[in-house]
Amino acid sequence: MLGGVLGLVGLSAVAGVLVTATVTPAIAVSGYAASSAITLFDKLPSYLEVDQPMLPTTIYVDDPNSDEPYELASFYDQNRTPVTWDEVPQVMYDSILSSEDPRYYEHGGVDLIGTARALVNNAGGGDTQGGSSISQQYVKNVLIQECEKDSPDQETLLACWTKYTTADGAEGYERKLQEMRYAIAIEKEYSKNDILLGYLNIANFGGVTYGIEAAAQYYFGVSAKDLSIVQAATLAGIVQNPNYYRIDQPDNEVNGEANGYEAAKDRRNYVLTRLYEDGKITEAEYKEAHAAPVEPSIHPREKGCSAAGGSAYFCQYVKSVIESDPNYGPEALRRGGLNVHTTLDLNVQLPAEQAMRDNVPASMPGVQLGSTAVTLQADTGRILAMAQNTKFNESAEAPAGETSLVFAADQTHGGSIGFAVGSTFKVFTLLDWLEKGHSINERLNGVNRQAFQGFNCDGAPIPQTSKVGNFANDPGWTGSISQFTARSLNSGYFAMASRLNLCDIFRVADRLDVRTADPSTGATQKIMDREPGPFRILGSDNIAPMKMASVYATIANNGIQCQPKAIDKITNIDGEELPVPETGCEQKIAPEVAATAAAALSTVMNGGTGANANNYDGIPVIGKTGTHQEWQTSMVQASTKAATFVWVGNIQGEADLFHLYTDRGVVSNLRYAVSRAIQGAANVAYPGGQFPPADANLSRQILADLPSVIGQTVDQAKNTLWNAGFSPVVGEPVAGTQAEGLIESQDPGAGRVAAGTTVTIRPSNGKGSTVPDVKGSSLGDAMQAISGAGLNAQRGECDQKKGAGAGRVTGTNPGGGEIVPQGTTVSVNYEAAKCAGDDD
Repeated sequence: MLGGVLGLVGLSAVAGVLVTATVTPAIAVSGYAASSAITLFDKLPSYLEVDQPMLPTTIYVDDPNSDEPYELASFYDQNRTPVTWDEVPQVMYDSILSSEDPRYYEHGGVDLIGTARALVNNAGGGDTQGGSSISQQYVKNVLIQECEKDSPDQETLLACWTKYTTADGAEGYERKLQEMRYAIAIEKEYSKNDILLGYLNIANFGGVTYGIEAAAQYYFGVSAKDLSIVQAATLAGIVQNPNYYRIDQPDNEVNGEANGYEAAKDRRNYVLTRLYEDGKITEAEYKEAHAAPVEPSIHPREKGCSAAGGSAYFCQYVKSVIESDPNYGPEALRRGGLNVHTTLDLNVQLPAEQAMRDNVPASMPGVQLGSTAVTLQADTGRILAMAQNTKFNESAEAPAGETSLVFAADQTHGGSIGFAVGSTFKVFTLLDWLEKGHSINERLNGVNRQAFQGFNCDGAPIPQTSKVGNFANDPGWTGSISQFTARSLNSGYFAMASRLNLCDIFRVADRLDVRTADPSTGATQKIMDREPGPFRILGSDNIAPMKMASVYATIANNGIQCQPKAIDKITNIDGEELPVPETGCEQKIAPEVAATAAAALSTVMNGGTGANANNYDGIPVIGKTGTHQEWQTSMVQASTKAATFVWVGNIQGEADLFHLYTDRGVVSNLRYAVSRAIQGAANVAYPGGQFPPADANLSRQILADLPSVIGQTVDQAKNTLWNAGFSPVVGEPVAGTQAEGLIESQDPGAGRVAAGTTVTIRPSNGKGSTVPDVKGSSLGDAMQAISGAGLNAQRGECDQKKGAGAGRVTGTNPGGGEIVPQGTTVSVNYEAAKCAGDDD
């Protein structure tokens, strides 16, 4: 043991020689031991890269009422706000130096007296002790920071503090000597003031509070520049042992409210004494400060999206964008000091939040009710608004009406798997219809039936397993594509899809970046990755509302799709711009197809199913409604500048929204009021213009060959006409020559007519005769022929004419070839040289 102490004394002497040699080279050092020690010391690494400390990332939104952006939320492992030299009061500098390193401006980086004391303590088996200069403490904090920045988890991070602060014995010597070497090196590279300020910006002040500005704000609610003598001395005391002297734990038995934060007060008073003895404060200031109680005023800096209020779900979306971007990631979010300027527009966002609060409750009995709204700028993809009916809560045990899931987004950007979007999905059938050269004025038989033929995927037949349901049990009708769209007729869209390739419809959705999610696993899939059944064209897939908003924005933007974009700009702590997560715009739909689709979708908002959501504010809009069973409802509308998608439905479960009521009305109709309010705000902030006219070819009147069904059975005739794209209507039976029950007549007759025309067919009653064509025959022959056909012949009008002889038939009434009931009287008109009763 004695040998160990003597060894310690020797090592301490050597260390002193080394420090003296390095710090004060004018002092003569001689002897072999000193020379060897200096050589050993010089071999220690001398270059320490002073990198940026861990800094919070802050998300901003432009404030329309200020030139300064509004802070939405911040994320951090260490709450730190760097300040400049002039933003720290002199009393703070004095407090740190008087208590921690009074000879700071006199030494070259190492305080010999303090260092020797620490070495003696280490050799005695104690923990590494203080005595380090401010430069050494700065070095220690830099080393800790670099270690912590690379720590993948909390356990590793905590080990960094242990590694650089509590090493024992020989490890302690090595760490202290390395600290000294680095301290001497940085004093050659940086000024004393820079090092002192760096220390105050990097030092820990307890918990996750780092740096003098964050400490002043947290413990006293003031900026560092406004610290009083008492406050500065308190903070200087805390930094000596942060988690022991911190004053934010009122229940702490050793240093809490009950004993007046005794430990922190004693340390503060030590600092005050050192200030007074060094002549930095007057006696009066010292006495007043010494007598003052410790009075913390804790102002926690919120972190995470809960601080963003009604914009929390947009914040969570932005967070996910940064975390998933290869240029950044989770560590950059919490430690990178990014300033993230977002696309959110409070002129649209605040009305969106209000519309959600006014119309959709966060929770209600009998249903897990959810709702979201998202608005995109059509020609940029910028997310202008995102609102949700629930309260943001990241707890796994969040109560009803609270969640962290971002309903507007997909699993990657907020944890949701989307919702069945209903008939808003019909837009892909409409687009494929137009891309195949069909017209929106083509008429199809949309009568509901289980006999739609032609469903296929790339030629492989796909059976229709049951009739499709129309809203309000509408039986369906023959109409144009625009009419089917305006009234959202499911059977009408089945008629369209049966003439297309189902897989091509789903490929249109994939091309427009629409993705679905596996209901059981949540895994993201392309639309084409799932079984291509005909009922899927009606919107049974779970899809993120933002994806659908982007589709309608694309149509409104002449077919150019701009990917949703949440971030306008990212800068670092020095204001230098950094890469923004990549998004872009691309022509996805031909302009003429987009314009014609818009023409059809405009009918929805003008007299169609979406009329209740139209503001009628002079801004033209297109749109589509959507329902999935009775469980999910949607409303999407777009001007040429902004598109808004609103969803109201079951988060889980299958509650019937058409029979649930709030004080705002039936739940299934809440979407209209929300959509109307948000799109109205968007129309004010981003007024849209007129949509381009529909393409002439894609809106042409379509002619088709109408086949003859004369002689067919009623069912045969109906199928023939349906398959040809016409709408048969069966009239009353008529007298005819066809066998009873066979079609006797059709109106219009066979030939080129407008596609989808309604055709009236009439079956025969089997009791008809055809009037013989007897024109030009003798009167006698004509009368005989008509009687022979089962008809009653009688003379009609006679026209006296020379040379006509006894009589020549000029016509009959009914006319020749007409089918009439048997026994019908047929008048025979004729000409003769002499009509009965005429005089010569």
